Amino acid sequence: MKRAIFKGVGGYLPEKIVTNADLEKIVDTNSDWIIQRTGIEQRYFAAEDQATSDLAAAAANKALTHAGLDAADIDCIIVATTTPDLTFPATAAIVQAKIGMKVGTAAFDVQAVCSGFVYALTIANSFIVSGQHKRILVIGAEIMSRLLDWNDRTTCLLFGDGAGAVILELAEGKGDVNDRGILSTHLHSDGANTNLLYTTGGPGTNGISGKLVMLGRDVYRHAVQRLAEVVEETLLANNLEKTAIDWLVPHQANKRIIESTAEKLGLSMDKVILTVARHGNTSAASVPLALADAVENNRFKPGELLLLEAMGAGLTWGSALVRW
Repeated sequence: MKRAIFKGVGGYLPEKIVTNADLEKIVDTNSDWIIQRTGIEQRYFAAEDQATSDLAAAAANKALTHAGLDAADIDCIIVATTTPDLTFPATAAIVQAKIGMKVGTAAFDVQAVCSGFVYALTIANSFIVSGQHKRILVIGAEIMSRLLDWNDRTTCLLFGDGAGAVILELAEGKGDVNDRGILSTHLHSDGANTNLLYTTGGPGTNGISGKLVMLGRDVYRHAVQRLAEVVEETLLANNLEKTAIDWLVPHQANKRIIESTAEKLGLSMDKVILTVARHGNTSAASVPLALADAVENNRFKPGELLLLEAMGAGLTWGSALVRW
């Protein structure tokens, strides 16, 4: 059976660090309140001359170096982003050119906001197991700071910028849960709740990018419920008990949501990849940045079982079960 294994991982964060103390100077808030409610202590903001594709290309190059590959070895690139460089062309096409991929390789974007990377990973996995592609570069990249309303202290404190990338490669497996690579993915959405997290603009409505709006308590409630459901779904689909999971790699939106998911899995927090304190919520970049951080610190061992999960606007949510 064909499997998509992780060949390389890389992350990129801009140089500018914005601490809670920095935000106290421009927003009516305090650091203790932010940490208590979210777990966030700092975040990174892109420079004025940086585009999402710049962040994505930097992460992609790190993933290529980690994999020992050249851009010419990649035959498809998928970028998950809700902050593209332009309405069109796709940010993936811009990154394709920036890193020197071959002309003719497939390149496109996926938009599922904070769940975008899990959605993109699912598509890439399908391409590989179907035999359509052999090596795919999957990137989550965001400049969320440009969507923030600095008069809304309920949202402007939460988000940061960054990019994470993985390279998936075709491998052969036996077709059971002991195989390396992606074992299953599970995607969901609930369009009836689009009003809980959205931006106030778009090219198909008022022609502006708009600002981010979130009904935080409602999003929190849905996140706790939906992520618990998708965890159970993932375990059931693979006939596994909670104890089989070695690592949780969650979307880094809120420490309390992450702790709730870990508790339902019976995992101690030292088995959870937690970067929210340093990165803030980087939307589609969140999960691959967490993966890159873990790989850089040698936290995963071959054969360990990872559960990736995320939830975002749409509402969208999903998971991926991976044998490292």
